[in-house]
Amino acid sequence: MPDQSPLPAQTPGVSRRRLLGTAGATGLVLGTAGAAAGYAAAPAQATPLTSLGAERAMFHGKHQPGITDGLQARGHLAAFDLAPGAGRKEAAALLRRWSATAERLMAGEPAAHGDTDVARDAGPSALTITFGFGHSFFGRTGLEKQRPAALDPLPSFSSDQLNKARSDGDLWVQIGANDALVAFHALRAVQKDAGTAARLRWQMNGFNRSPGATSHPMTARNLMGQVDGTRNPKPADPDFDQRVFVPADGQPAWMAHGSYVVVRRIRMLLDDWEKLPLKDQEAVIGRRKSDGAPLSGGTETTEMDLEKTDANGEYVVPVNAHARITRPDRNGGAAMLRRPFSYHDGFDADGMPDAGLLFICWQADPLRGFVPVQRKLDRGDALSRFIRHESSGLFAVPGGAAKGEYVGQRLLEGLAGGGRAAGAGRGGRAVPGRPAGGRRAG
Repeated sequence: MPDQSPLPAQTPGVSRRRLLGTAGATGLVLGTAGAAAGYAAAPAQATPLTSLGAERAMFHGKHQPGITDGLQARGHLAAFDLAPGAGRKEAAALLRRWSATAERLMAGEPAAHGDTDVARDAGPSALTITFGFGHSFFGRTGLEKQRPAALDPLPSFSSDQLNKARSDGDLWVQIGANDALVAFHALRAVQKDAGTAARLRWQMNGFNRSPGATSHPMTARNLMGQVDGTRNPKPADPDFDQRVFVPADGQPAWMAHGSYVVVRRIRMLLDDWEKLPLKDQEAVIGRRKSDGAPLSGGTETTEMDLEKTDANGEYVVPVNAHARITRPDRNGGAAMLRRPFSYHDGFDADGMPDAGLLFICWQADPLRGFVPVQRKLDRGDALSRFIRHESSGLFAVPGGAAKGEYVGQRLLEGLAGGGRAAGAGRGGRAVPGRPAGGRRAG
């Protein structure tokens, strides 16, 4: 869980389904924030109770939604495998259906066919739906030559205890919204659209702090109670696009303006963690629990002084502190955009919570983003004894669909030329140390 920060809150937009309150006969407002008049036009005298439901993300654009948007209160992750006998033709039809549904739902409109009415009373609520392709997708569709080198399987890590049934997949879908019913509505619509073309492989549910829960914007906290995300790259950074997105002249060409996402279900061993005294918890992370400031002093955004020592000559930020190990300047500049959700899936038979982090990170090349950081964490991160990686996936997420296109059309209909060059990295250049057609040795 590298030490990086959330993105700015999303700018509210306009919705076809406005978030409106209703008044009873006595004139008292009966609905709560989020109540609405439905798909039909609301009475002219109705007064909005909140703008939360009206926030809208755009489906069409250079990049897919759900990457640079602000953290959402509710999320669903799902992976699908193509059904036996389904291939490129069926995959193209499925992505066409999914894209049409995503565009409608993100605009606050009902699904075109068989809408369940679950989200009838809400606006778009900042809904985003994002699609990606797994390593196995290309073999199933006869598109092996278009499989990116960056999509080679991740190496094994010492903290891995992976459940293969809950890892990988041909197709990946990320859904996020600031209303739980809107997010679930989208999940059901995507699942129904899969029809006979694809079968659900795994699905996970997550959450974040609700917008407006704090008096002012703050970095999110995880289920360990720690401020989590202080050093996330920001869109205003001059090298943000270079770190997160495949360039326009990258290879393969269909991945232009796309990104690669690593998805990890990381269980937190909360019973063990919560037994630690506060001082020891802070030493594990390298930051104060109260405000996220580095142990070397200052505020949350103060640069960490890694050389500062105490009266005994010991480093104030321990050498195995999570925040020290994950710093980009300690990992060859490796950086990734983290956009996670917390999760809680009940309790084990012995009463231990099955809870933790749905780790989601975006980068232009996983070999330069996730992999070097995770390898270094493997070699001595103090946090490792309190977490367990239980599932994993790596997916290629193409750029956004232009008007009239569906996501992945340039791959599935051959609208972008260029295949995989052996050992090719970002921009088609050879990556030092990467064997032809595979990952770097070691």
